[in-house]
Amino acid sequence: MIHCVLAPNPGPMTLDGTNTWLLGDPASGQMIIVDPGPDDDRHVDAVVAALAAKDVQAVAIVLTHGHEDHCGALPQLVGRTQAEVWQPERIGQIRRWAGLSLEVIRTPGHTSDSVSLLLPEQGFLLTGDTVLGRGTAMIAHPDGRLDAYLESLETLRRYAASGELNLILPGHGPTLAQPLKTIEAYQQHRAGRLDQGRAALDAGAVSADDVVALVYADVDRALWPAARASVLAQLE
Repeated sequence: MIHCVLAPNPGPMTLDGTNTWLLGDPASGQMIIVDPGPDDDRHVDAVVAALAAKDVQAVAIVLTHGHEDHCGALPQLVGRTQAEVWQPERIGQIRRWAGLSLEVIRTPGHTSDSVSLLLPEQGFLLTGDTVLGRGTAMIAHPDGRLDAYLESLETLRRYAASGELNLILPGHGPTLAQPLKTIEAYQQHRAGRLDQGRAALDAGAVSADDVVALVYADVDRALWPAARASVLAQLE
């Protein structure tokens, strides 16, 4: 059983809103909450209502990273569900709840604490903001680092190339049914942006703002602050 509760926080950085994922084997009567979402009473009510409608209990809450739009609702949901909060401690760690296994894949880059979560039996991968349902992820410099992000993408590409992945469940946007194609497109996009950044410097750009103005000229200016963070990561 997979159910997405979409938070009412759409925007340039959150797409349609934050995806709060409810996962569990229907026979278990339990579910795991991945990314509680923003601190919004309407969203918390919607998550609790979804659990009640399915007549299941939330037994664990897991975060892909610590950005407010993913974790703001954590205190409220803990109070209302009494679910355990799981903070993954190491790569490859596996926990089993609600009839499902959940394996930790450390994927820093968007943020230093970013993880992806693999359901190995189903081949589902929850990526938080490391891979989005559409568009590309921001590198939240200085906490986020491009070198780490490129390594994380390669880690995920290897999982996808092995045939272990069937579906990506992102933190924002729709699910993705072609994991390998998606991840390789992300790698190609990042390589292209690096080439564009080098070209901008060769053309006389001297600051991150100069690079943004040249490379992201055709991008909605509402996204330029995020673009600037990514450019700073590229320059570093």
